[in-house]
Amino acid sequence: MDKSCTLLVHYDKGTPAVANEIKEALEGNDVEAKVDAMKKAVMLLLNGETIPHLFITIIRYVLPSEDHTIQKLLLLYLELIEKTDSKGKVLPEMILICQNLRNNLQHPNEYIRGVTLRFLCRLKETEIVEPLTPSVLQNLEHRHPFVRRNAILAIMSIYKLPQGEQLFVDAPEMIEKVLSTEQDPSAKRNAFLMLFTCAEERAVIYLLSNVDKVSDWNESLQMVVLELIRSVCKTKPTEKGKYIKIIISLLSATSSAVIYECAGTLVSLSSAPTAIRAAANTYCQLLLSQSDNNVKLILLDRLNELKSLHRDIMVELIIDVLRALSSPNLDIRRKTLDISLDLITHHNINEVVQMLKKEVVKTQSGELEKNGEYRQMLIQAIHACAVKFPEVASTVVHLLMDFLGDSNVASALDVVVFVREIIETNPKLRVSIITRLLDTFYQIRAGKVCPCALWIIGEYCLSLSEVESGISTIKHCLGELPFYSVSEESEPTETSKKIQPTSSAMVSSRKPVILADGTYATQSAASETTFSSPTVVQGSLTSGNLRALLLTGDFFLGAVVACTLTKLVLRLEEVQPSNTEVNKTVTQALLIMVSMLQLGQSPVSPHPIDNDSYERIVLCIKLLCHRNDEMKKIWLESCRQSFVKMISEKQLREMEELKAKTQTTHAQPDDLISFFHLKSRKGMSQLELEDQVEDDLKRATGEFTKDENDANKLNRILQLTGFSDPVYAEAYVTVHHYDIALEVTVINRTKETLQNLCLELATMGDLKLVERPQNYSLAPATSMQIKANIKVSSTETGVIFGNIVYETSNVMERNVVVLNDIHIDIMDYISPAVCSEVAFRTMWAEFEWENKVAVNTTIQNEREFLDHIIKSTNMKCLTASSALEGECGFLAANLYAKSVFGEDALVNVSIEKQTDGALSGYIRIRSKTQGIALSLGDKITLKQKGSSN
Repeated sequence: MDKSCTLLVHYDKGTPAVANEIKEALEGNDVEAKVDAMKKAVMLLLNGETIPHLFITIIRYVLPSEDHTIQKLLLLYLELIEKTDSKGKVLPEMILICQNLRNNLQHPNEYIRGVTLRFLCRLKETEIVEPLTPSVLQNLEHRHPFVRRNAILAIMSIYKLPQGEQLFVDAPEMIEKVLSTEQDPSAKRNAFLMLFTCAEERAVIYLLSNVDKVSDWNESLQMVVLELIRSVCKTKPTEKGKYIKIIISLLSATSSAVIYECAGTLVSLSSAPTAIRAAANTYCQLLLSQSDNNVKLILLDRLNELKSLHRDIMVELIIDVLRALSSPNLDIRRKTLDISLDLITHHNINEVVQMLKKEVVKTQSGELEKNGEYRQMLIQAIHACAVKFPEVASTVVHLLMDFLGDSNVASALDVVVFVREIIETNPKLRVSIITRLLDTFYQIRAGKVCPCALWIIGEYCLSLSEVESGISTIKHCLGELPFYSVSEESEPTETSKKIQPTSSAMVSSRKPVILADGTYATQSAASETTFSSPTVVQGSLTSGNLRALLLTGDFFLGAVVACTLTKLVLRLEEVQPSNTEVNKTVTQALLIMVSMLQLGQSPVSPHPIDNDSYERIVLCIKLLCHRNDEMKKIWLESCRQSFVKMISEKQLREMEELKAKTQTTHAQPDDLISFFHLKSRKGMSQLELEDQVEDDLKRATGEFTKDENDANKLNRILQLTGFSDPVYAEAYVTVHHYDIALEVTVINRTKETLQNLCLELATMGDLKLVERPQNYSLAPATSMQIKANIKVSSTETGVIFGNIVYETSNVMERNVVVLNDIHIDIMDYISPAVCSEVAFRTMWAEFEWENKVAVNTTIQNEREFLDHIIKSTNMKCLTASSALEGECGFLAANLYAKSVFGEDALVNVSIEKQTDGALSGYIRIRSKTQGIALSLGDKITLKQKGSSN
């Protein structure tokens, strides 16, 4: 049976205390031993033990004790024990408790009186409470406020009992008198709470008669006032005008808790712009004044809710919201930026960007631990602003380009991606961006940033001076050739035999040297004379980034350098009238490419050059040696066109996501619309007038209408027993964010009354039952609904199983009907989400749990299979649709979703079409926790075999 208790203590049942030991300790005279014994007895009761033979021992040896701790534990014990028999009648031995409780209520010590009155609040048996009512009433006039406040609570709880109104006929009148004379704030609060709970009209009258004094009341009393207002306005929405004035007056209270509750109440009661603006201002003020990070996050959640419902009003407060960036916590800063980016308009974009620029500059001066990560967030926010409003790009792009050489690689990568997009979408900034990029290129030290910067140089250096500067910058950053040299002569090695001079420039770089024995030899970076101990040539001090990265074995960067030089040379041929200059530049480019190939094949390199980079560089060499118009068109025009297409698809995707977020509401044609201009305005405040206008608009647009999908409800009904079972049961499963609600319908199909019918449930996985099962009686051919709540703590797939146990009058044995298992689907916890490609790759590298599922399906079309997986897993495909077009026999795509617990789920689908038409490949799932990876893997394994139908 479900028991209510104010004490919840973990107790290890593996080592239970022996009842005899507890009994001996209670019978002794040692107070500390008695305290320990009582604690053990209470814990055993909490864990389902009954220990009935201890009751008489406690009555004899514990009841007379004067120790306050023992008396408190005694009350907890009395709260837990069974006070009624199986028929619901009070046990006769409870008379002994009544006498003790009466004595305690008249005890000279105020603490004993107070805790006893608190104990009475938790008694549900009228027979026990009835003889104590005179003593409870006497305590209303006790000198100590601790006793008075608990006496009021005791009267309230007794009055709420089924026969409570007969025990205290005039309780509301008495409490109303107490309320008018009471001086203690807590007692006054309890008295008002009693009126609110038991006689709401009296509480409303008292409130309206003291409207001017509400702002001077105690914090706890003001909180009850707000609760009363919410309750009254819910039942009588037409009267909310008079209460909103009280709420607005409480917005100037000194307590932060009261102000927060006021703002929440105001939003729930009114949608008038004045009310919403006041609530939003309150949240913004609390955001700045509160120091607790959890409070700030809650306030940002409230502001986010206001943003989704009242964006126009929130736009006015964007600068106030941005002031929360002063907090050093990254979660707060991230949430603040997310809210602010949705509130940007043409009117406030300049102020927002200016503020973000100041924050970026601050990250340079401070030496905080998370400065790099915060700078990356700011850069992404500025990037989003510049994409929405291109006119502000010119004010931020040059500032951000100072961070191309940032030690935080992710931050620098965001900057270079931002620059790449801005230079295409803002043609007017092309010249200044290219000039600045060429000036700062030598500062870039990250191997991931250099390729993107080189691509920008290769694509957007258009004039003669820009092309020449681009080639000069690359040569300068590569340093002097060759990349390595040798120190002494020896027999040719296998590696050196592969290295042959490939141009006249390389041959002309030979020079004579005198060896240790006095003989002469010719030395060259690619000479036919070979040496056994090659060493790296570091170059001058000013040459740096590209050379340093190449010498670490980054030959992908070498391939990008070769492609960039090829583009620049081809463009130079278009803008340079002199063939001599062009041929000279071609020769220098070829020399650089061949030197990179030699470096990749030499023992100096940490590892040999990879085949892809080798083939790419060789392709560039062939192209420069055999130039033609068709290849020029591909290299100088097609690359840019592909990039433009990628940007347009990205913008289209963002617009679709924005449309998906927009809530569409529909009104029924026969809905009542009351015309605001035809209503009487007499005696109405401006706030009430605004509120009526907003309500009419919402009703006209259908915002009050919520369509319930009945078909979806039917899909969630699960049959738990068979049709031939004596008890039929089915469950309707509702999955909320953190808990599961089961509504089990039980039908008695027999001709007998089922007694002590109990629904016993158990769980497997990260699921926990909240309530203990209760016993019911079920008449023949009748049905009843049993509700059960289950808490969820992770995204792992769980199973609920159990049985129905009952007794009949004829057979004393208990009958058991085993129920079908209820599988809780992971799809109820995850939802499609969007993240950038950089963020996806970062998480993919960081997450340690991976589940690899082999493709095994009857579907033969790659795109159809991908769509089937997306639908089955409820995930978002991050790969652009253009990248999935075509019939090449291969397909690779990234999927992403987020759980309600904030967990990220990453999926990579890589499939190939075999010669027989079947699909093969793997689906790899990565996550931070094991549960989501395993659950998604099981779901995919289960769903992938069937067709999309």
